[in-house]
Amino acid sequence: MRAENAKPSSRPPVTGLPPLELMRSFEAAARTLSFTQAAQELFLTQSAVSRQIQQLEASLGLLLFERRHRALALTEAGGVLQRAVVESLERLRDATARLRAMPTLRQVAITCTPGFASFWLIPRLARFTADHPQVDVRVSAKLEVLDLEQDRLDVAVRFVPIERGTGPALFEESVMPLCAPQVAKLLRTPDDLAQQTLLTIEMMHPGDPPTVEWEPWLELMGLADVRTKNTVRFTHYTEAVAAAVAGQGVVIGRMPLLRDLVQGGSLVAPFGMGASSRRAYFIETSRRAAYNADAQDFVRWLRAETEVARRG
Repeated sequence: MRAENAKPSSRPPVTGLPPLELMRSFEAAARTLSFTQAAQELFLTQSAVSRQIQQLEASLGLLLFERRHRALALTEAGGVLQRAVVESLERLRDATARLRAMPTLRQVAITCTPGFASFWLIPRLARFTADHPQVDVRVSAKLEVLDLEQDRLDVAVRFVPIERGTGPALFEESVMPLCAPQVAKLLRTPDDLAQQTLLTIEMMHPGDPPTVEWEPWLELMGLADVRTKNTVRFTHYTEAVAAAVAGQGVVIGRMPLLRDLVQGGSLVAPFGMGASSRRAYFIETSRRAAYNADAQDFVRWLRAETEVARRG
């Protein structure tokens, strides 16, 4: 009977790929033709390697080695398996070399509100990309609160009530009525709003009045409410602001998001003073960001840009 046809055990052969740790021990033993040398390479005992080879042979239902006096020899089946293992390892080495030669994808994935993205982040983002030309920035601008871990994001800028904020704070928000310069000429007192169009967004909570965002400013001004000629509602805040810039009415301005539009003269604050909305923007980072140096650079850049804007 040929040695490779001898069954080392009466157990039926196991289908599928044998455990990889057994294949590792086989490769070392087949290359060195020594359980002892294989054990030294793998930092195992000689008996451990011998047991693993026996397990592999049992799973295949074939002998892979001829045990000779002070020597090993591969059976025909052992030679077939060794050639397959060597070929597989070569293919893995080639694939690994190609992967290492490929340019590494450097990416920072951020989530924030559409308003923060449009009015604050995007106007400044070119400064980050200029200093980090190899980094791809992925911005997910949604009102939906995304899970950093589940959605594989690095950084979130959360807009929440101050008492609910976690992580470093970028800035607090204040609110004030804003409009185009030609509309501001018609507004001497808040009572003049009665002749203007209120530009607002769809309420997140059914039943909220269209002026709910105005409440902090109304409290500061000692006003019970605000009345306007009519109301135009938009799906997104960016649309309401665009309508205000076009002179179509008055919007409640969120500062400092709209500071650039005010400083550039596209919008003006007819009544001056703003009021705290008791909300702020906070930075949160995911666990994966701790291992992403570019994400850490992005957070530092956010905070530095905030400081520059504050001084300006």
